[in-house]
This record gives sequence, C-alpha cells and structure tokens, in this order.
Amino acid sequence: MSNVPVGSKPHLFSSSYRTPLLLMLAPYLVGTAILVGVPALLSLVLAFMRYDGMSTPVWVGWFNFRLVLANPVDLLFPISLYNTLYFIILAVPVRILSALTLALWLNRKGRGVGLYRAAVYLPTIIPDVAYALIWMWIFNPLYGPLNLILGMLGLPTPGWLADAEFAKVVFVVMAAFQIGEGFVVLLAGLQNIPPEYYAAAAVDGGNTWQQFRYITLPLLAPWLLLLTLRDIILSTQNIFTANFIMTNGDPYYSTLFLPLLIYEEAFDRMHFGPGSAMTVLLVIVTAALIGFVLSIVGNWGEADAD
Repeated sequence: MSNVPVGSKPHLFSSSYRTPLLLMLAPYLVGTAILVGVPALLSLVLAFMRYDGMSTPVWVGWFNFRLVLANPVDLLFPISLYNTLYFIILAVPVRILSALTLALWLNRKGRGVGLYRAAVYLPTIIPDVAYALIWMWIFNPLYGPLNLILGMLGLPTPGWLADAEFAKVVFVVMAAFQIGEGFVVLLAGLQNIPPEYYAAAAVDGGNTWQQFRYITLPLLAPWLLLLTLRDIILSTQNIFTANFIMTNGDPYYSTLFLPLLIYEEAFDRMHFGPGSAMTVLLVIVTAALIGFVLSIVGNWGEADAD
C-alpha cells in the first residue's frame, strides 16, 4: 500500500514516483550513454590525435583542426560545409512549412482523411536505402518518370543527379516528402487548441486568416520551434545514406555533404584524427545554427506555451 494519504496527490518527483520513473528510463539512458555518449567522447578525444586504426594513437593537439581548415583542397571541407548548409537552409523551412500546411488541411473530419494522413506519414517509415533507390529511379535522366512527364509536356528535362546545377536540389525535394513525424506533432498541436477560441474569434468578426495569425500560429509556436531545431540536427545526419547511395558526392563534389566526407576521411582513408575533427566542427556548426535560430525567435510563443 502507498503511504500517500487518501485524497492527496503525490508530487511528480516524490520518492513514490521517482523510483518507477528511473526504472522505466534506465534502459533508454544506458543505451544512450553506450551508443551515443561513449562514441561522442571518443570522437572528441580522437580529434586531438593521429590515429589510423592500427598504430598507437599519438597526441597532436590542434594539428587535425589546422589540417582541416588550412588544406581545403585536400580535405574538401569548405565545399562539403557549403553543401551541407545549402541543404539545411532549404530543406528545413520546406519540411516545416509542408508539415504545417498538411496538418492544417487534414485537421478535420471527413471521408478519406485517415487515408490521407497515413499517406503523409508513409515516406517516413520507408527504409533509407529503399527511399534513396526510389528517388534514383524517379530522377533518372533517361528513363525516370519525372523526365518522361516533363518531356511529354514540352518542358526541359535536366540531368538531375548527373548535373551539378540540379543535384543538390534533388536531396531537398527528397527531404520535403519525409515530414511524417513533424506532421503528426503539428496535427496533435492543432487538435489540442480549444475550439472555443475560434468560436469567440468568429463572434468578434475574425476571418480565417486572422484566426490563424492570432490564435493558431502563436499556440503552435513552441511546436514549430521544437521541430525546427530537431530538423536542423537531423538534417546533418539523415542525409548520409541517400548521399552515399545516390551520388557519393558527385558530380564534381556538388553533393559532397559533411557526413559523407567524414565517413570517407575516417573509414576509407583511415584518417580518424581529421575525421573526428570534422565531426567536432560539424557539431559546432549545428550548435551555431540552433543558437542563431533561438536568437531570432527570442521568446516567441513562450507565454503561450505556459
């Protein structure tokens, strides 16, 4: 029997709640520490060492960072950093706006709405390898369905993945269809808004745009900010599989993103020091982007979140 008196509500962090919560979180915390924390710590240490996977690691201080930043021709770091920032700056807003638009459209009851919601979420659960192969077929310049349709309409048929001008855009288009998780979060946020707010606004003469501007958007602000920060982090990681399978950095390094360059430097060339240094720099760039976004939005939506 619990020692909590009848009629009283135990505090969330009381001993009667804390132990079960810790037990439930323990597998996740242990797994995170082993699979994420330990490799991250090793990468940080290796960033200051010369190590090829066979010989004994040698401490070299800041040499790997100077090598990465001072020899752009050899390590292609500035090119891959530009490509990665290009992808993040385009893909993240497109994903957030697409998820928000579809959530607003499907936040209703009606015939077939459940099927449409499932269709929006479906690309998110497709394995990355299969997803990349599907888009390779779609964007194939010779027999892909996209160019066949464009040709029938009398429109230009670019080389897509074979053309340095369009290759990066392909990855942005791919990312725009993987919005299932953001869509579900925003849909839950919309359904959490009391309908009385909209009824009161309608009585006061507020139109659809005004209701969205002064009710929906402020109340969704914390959700939108969370998804934006999450997408910035994931965009620097999830691009690797498609990049490796579809282009491997070609043509002319136009699709060489940082995760692929790190992989090639560390596991192809066995230069774990420079590879780890680039990983640390990628984390710093990601943190800088997150800080930039937070500095822009300020406390937008904070009062509504409370």
